[in-house]
Amino acid sequence: MGIFSNQQFIIYVAYALIGFSTFIVTRMLLEEQETRAAQENLGTGDRQSSNALVRLTRPFFTQYVVPMVRGKPFWDSYRTRYRRKLIAAGLKGELTPDELISFKLFQILFFPLVAGVLKAGDFLDLSPLFFLILPAIGWFYPDFWIKGRTQQRQQQVIRAMPFIIDLLALSTEAGLDFIGAIGKVVEKAKPSPLVDEFGQLLQEIKVGSSRQEGLRELAARIDMTEINSFVAILISADQMGASIGRVLRQQSEAIRSDRMLRAEKAGAAAGQKILLPLVLFMVPAVFLMIAGPFVLGFIYGGRGGGF
Repeated sequence: MGIFSNQQFIIYVAYALIGFSTFIVTRMLLEEQETRAAQENLGTGDRQSSNALVRLTRPFFTQYVVPMVRGKPFWDSYRTRYRRKLIAAGLKGELTPDELISFKLFQILFFPLVAGVLKAGDFLDLSPLFFLILPAIGWFYPDFWIKGRTQQRQQQVIRAMPFIIDLLALSTEAGLDFIGAIGKVVEKAKPSPLVDEFGQLLQEIKVGSSRQEGLRELAARIDMTEINSFVAILISADQMGASIGRVLRQQSEAIRSDRMLRAEKAGAAAGQKILLPLVLFMVPAVFLMIAGPFVLGFIYGGRGGGF
């Protein structure tokens, strides 16, 4: 016997669904004009997301939750933090900070409702205590998704850095200025997040930003130690009048050396990780292959000698 019976739980879920439906209808009737204005201002109609859950729930949280979040001073600190996270993850074209906050708030209710429907239909046997954890899972799920996207994007940036910096160095040594070299990278390099950021840097410089301001914005958008160091060295070289081509060549060699060290470190860690499966599975198998025939020969040979 649980905290309450399955029949009572189904009734509670039904009440929750009825209350949620009433809330949605009330919001539609009372704030229809506000919702339309928010949609038009946010321009969410044609945008697609790489996350299936965002695509599934976007019509709901943009229409019914965004109007409650948009413009409220309480969420200002969250907006600042999530804006940086969205930019670092390359998701600024998919979600605005207000939409991300609304998405998180909506998941607090959406996760328990989906689980309740599945339990009511006997698709899943979930403990009632599990429903106390689901709102927290719904709130933090977008953070884990964004963190994963950020790490994936940063790995792509790391892989693209040596080639792009080499191309920048070759372009500057061939006589192009730094802006022309960036244009050559955007034109010739393989598409990657770093190339996209250089394209954004080029646009900012063309509309009036200084080279130093554009580089600082690039470092803030990517938010990586390697890029921060690279940008700091470029800005220092620009201020001191040093050769950009030579600085870029040195940076390329340093990045390749660091990349090799990380690869060696990852290889050493992989050797340690594979040691346990090797001892548990491979060594017994080899032992059986070598010692098995001798053991069997001793057992059956001993029996045969007794007859």
